[in-house]
Amino acid sequence: MKIASAPLSNPALHAVVLTQDNMSIPADLDASFNGALSALVADEKFKAAAGSSLTVRSLGKMGAQWVGLFGAGTGDANGARLAAGAASTFARKKGLTTLDINFQGGGKAHAEAIGEGIVAGNYRYDRYLPEARRTAALESFAVHGLDAPESDLLTGLTLGQARSLARDLINDPPDDIYPETLAQAATQLGTDRLQVDVWDHDRLKTAGMVGTTAVGQGSDRKPRFVHMTYTPAGESKGNIALVGKGVTFDAGGLSIKPSGGMITMKCDMGGAAAVIGVMSAVEKLGLNVTVHGIFGAAENMLAGNSYKLGDVLTFNNGTTVEIHNTDAEGRLVLADCLCYVGKMDEVTHVVDLATLTGAAVVAVGEKYTALYSNDDDFAGELLAQAKAAGEGSWHMPLEESYNELLKSDIADIKNVGGRSAGSITAGLFLQNFVAKGKIWAHLDIAGPAFLSSPQKHLEKGGAGPQVVTLLNWLRSI
Repeated sequence: MKIASAPLSNPALHAVVLTQDNMSIPADLDASFNGALSALVADEKFKAAAGSSLTVRSLGKMGAQWVGLFGAGTGDANGARLAAGAASTFARKKGLTTLDINFQGGGKAHAEAIGEGIVAGNYRYDRYLPEARRTAALESFAVHGLDAPESDLLTGLTLGQARSLARDLINDPPDDIYPETLAQAATQLGTDRLQVDVWDHDRLKTAGMVGTTAVGQGSDRKPRFVHMTYTPAGESKGNIALVGKGVTFDAGGLSIKPSGGMITMKCDMGGAAAVIGVMSAVEKLGLNVTVHGIFGAAENMLAGNSYKLGDVLTFNNGTTVEIHNTDAEGRLVLADCLCYVGKMDEVTHVVDLATLTGAAVVAVGEKYTALYSNDDDFAGELLAQAKAAGEGSWHMPLEESYNELLKSDIADIKNVGGRSAGSITAGLFLQNFVAKGKIWAHLDIAGPAFLSSPQKHLEKGGAGPQVVTLLNWLRSI
């Protein structure tokens, strides 16, 4: 998209953002319609709720083809994001390529949110749709009335595009995205400041990555391990590791899923997709922290050599794990990655992201990420950034007494703790592989990673959760 430096003279869609405290339509615009827009607001009882809209054809009364009134709620940055997203969603629905937004008030945070919302609302995954079912994307837009420079809008576009990359990877069919091609998606980001190291199956085995090799051994497409490293141009103010679950398709292994539960399992690499999305933007945003993007990639399939219930795996930190369910595979891949990060003394903070448990979906649904952490202050930072980014996160307990549910008769722990508190015991399982002294958070994105229906300005399908949250947290360091 291109940003116009001045209001567009003949946009396809002219959008006016209203707030609950400012419901007045610009006088010249209302006069063009002989007061009909004000009457429409009254007739429809439009209250400017965030993300709400009223749209009408201009019928030649002004240069724009369409005129839209979009609600921003209280007028905070989240409201601005949803209003811009709603306008952009409408534009994409109608195939409108130019958009002019009138937003009165607001500064840097609003500008970034608007840029991000425009990208998110305009996103569609239509790679395999026939041309007749596609609609044109926005080509240019203008936002006026903000007290912020164009660079803040550009930052918002960068945030939105990072999320879009994660959405593309999640939405791609499993025959397109498998361990090798997911690793290639990371490799394509490589620059002088962003180095990408990819391990093949043989190197994984040699390095003792027992979880990733076990999960992937039932597939003809062998697993990969990826380590992306971003080094800032100036002095680094921190050293952070982001770890993603990259199960590119999850059939459940020998604990096979039913067909209905398998149909969306192309999304089971949502954590790795989020890590790739974040890493795609770190250099563009000029972050002043060292960031490691790490993920293991595997297909969890069925074959004569699939890993089995009753197997015992010995991880690189010495922890032994008895397999009680091959469909609890993501935590085994993450355990490898967390052991790897544990040997990186320079890393102080670790965040892992995973579509880990159906229990998280039951607990908090599709609108929330279940957040676990060994440090309440760190959890608070991530929660605050999620709220600012308009993403739902909920701090869940790491109840120590539930460790009893993970005890094994023949190994240190089992890979499942039973039906009760399934998301919590998954977090407790991962904690066994977090090195002492590292501040850690686990984000279970099983709900918001893949939406079953549209939510506000986000279409159904891959949603790329926590990408913007994590980028904004990294920017704050």
